[in-house]
Amino acid sequence: MAIVGAISIARGEGVRKPASPIYGVNVPDGYRKWELIAPALEHEPLNELRAVVGNPTAIAAYRAKTLPFPDGTVLVKLAWKHIQSPEFESALVPGAATTVQVMVKDSKKFAASGGWGFGRFIDGRPVDKAQHETCFACHEARVKARDYVFTRLAP
Repeated sequence: MAIVGAISIARGEGVRKPASPIYGVNVPDGYRKWELIAPALEHEPLNELRAVVGNPTAIAAYRAKTLPFPDGTVLVKLAWKHIQSPEFESALVPGAATTVQVMVKDSKKFAASGGWGFGRFIDGRPVDKAQHETCFACHEARVKARDYVFTRLAP
């Protein structure tokens, strides 16, 4: 893919997709059909339900317990505000969608950020550069030993 400003162009397709500043990462086609890696509940201040899915390369690496993750690994985190279920009072269910966050492993292209490129999107559009500048620092401070990945495969 060629990167033009904050838009990537898929070679041969002429399709323009919004891309994250700094990294040029976009939301991958078909990610909603990928396998679930794990769900999560985020408390204050975000109050979100989250689900992380992975492409086949990611799933194979998780199952083989491969670290570092191989190039070509793509992880996508979907997040929603959580609300009480109207049908079952003790259940929390997804409410309004908040973000889609993407991590792409390419050890050469993203060498300065541990081999990972990051993208954070709201309503399909990347958030600003300032927010993307915080991605790697947060991962580096907390999960460097796990190849900068927070999510563990759910049993």
